[in-house]
Amino acid sequence: MMRLFTSLVAFLTVFTSFAQEPQREPAFRFVKKVPAASPAETAVSIGKSFLGRPYVAHTLEGNETEQLVVNFRVFDCTTFLETALALALTRHQLTNERDSLQFEPLFRKNLTRIRYRNGRIDGFASRLHYFSEWLVDNEQKGVLQDVTRKIGGMQVSKPVSYMTKSTWKYPQLADPPTRQQIALVESAISQQSFWLIPKKQIKEIECSLKEGDIIMLTASRPGLDMKHVGFVVWQTDANGVPRAHLLHASSQYGQVVISDEPLAEYVQWNRQFSGIRVARLKEGALQNLAYRDARRIN
Repeated sequence: MMRLFTSLVAFLTVFTSFAQEPQREPAFRFVKKVPAASPAETAVSIGKSFLGRPYVAHTLEGNETEQLVVNFRVFDCTTFLETALALALTRHQLTNERDSLQFEPLFRKNLTRIRYRNGRIDGFASRLHYFSEWLVDNEQKGVLQDVTRKIGGMQVSKPVSYMTKSTWKYPQLADPPTRQQIALVESAISQQSFWLIPKKQIKEIECSLKEGDIIMLTASRPGLDMKHVGFVVWQTDANGVPRAHLLHASSQYGQVVISDEPLAEYVQWNRQFSGIRVARLKEGALQNLAYRDARRIN
């Protein structure tokens, strides 16, 4: 594991340098394939290498037209998760050292695939703004699986309207067609039930969580589905008991951190959260991505 972490730190140093200085020749040919680990474990190792990076909101905004934004210097909770996932998937798609030359374009493809509906950029509304849709879309792509029901969730439904009722936060919604597209997304989400683990029951199902699981923290406030997101990491407490913690880009602490308190307590003490949803990288995710790419080519 130490070799894995060391190699990932070296890789991300090179990759971040390239991202900040795009005029430089890519250095991916010098990056070796990550030693044996699952994509979920790789995502956690990458996420840990970002510890201490600043939290900055709205890093995907500011462009006149919607385009893929790659940023390794600062994160919000969503971009942190998406970046770590895309990097991990890309690393495991490489079959030999020569493929490192293809790392950047493949990473950008994976990030686009995760972040946008059907993996295509088509304006502001094509971005998966609501995590309810983000999860469904990435399940349909064969990347993730919602395991909330399997590990003990309860079925609920909730009307969603946050974006269209907070248009002052989203200048792009001043465009009527764009606002209508988002309203249709909200309507679709509102008509779908989902599985939720209430905050008081998280400790009961904690043993079912795996390293690298994606935790989506459901919002207490009306009109919003999910408030926050991060990865499960297991740590041993002072009494030698392993507990699940949250690896995330935290607005509270202003940086990427691992929660001091276990996940169950972190959610329980925060009034913004009503519970959690849990997603897991599918075992066949890499094969599913390869199959989808092959279909597009053919």
